[in-house]
Amino acid sequence: MAWEQRGRPKNVMFHSDQGSQYSSRKYRQRLWRYRITQSMIRRGNCWDNEPVERLFRSLKNEWIPATGYLTQAQARRDISHYLMSYYNRLQPHQVNDGLSPVDADNRLKSVSGIC
Repeated sequence: MAWEQRGRPKNVMFHSDQGSQYSSRKYRQRLWRYRITQSMIRRGNCWDNEPVERLFRSLKNEWIPATGYLTQAQARRDISHYLMSYYNRLQPHQVNDGLSPVDADNRLKSVSGIC
């Protein structure tokens, strides 16, 4: 979805851990189809992917109910709202000088001339 929203850019890299879902043949084929380069962290080294690890820590600690969700649909809707509305659009991030990821991305676009 991010790839489509950004106009199908070239030279994209997808960075993940070495989970079975990311190393599966089907997943690697999908990345290849979209010409996305795959990058994986070193085994057992969470610091290789610190921004994503921080995202999941925030998601688990700040958002997901301690009792979990009753249905998969409820979980999908709630987590999508967290990622797409709250975390990306509203929550300030220290690494972005207090801007949300969307605002930081828009600032970079205006500086670089990319629309």
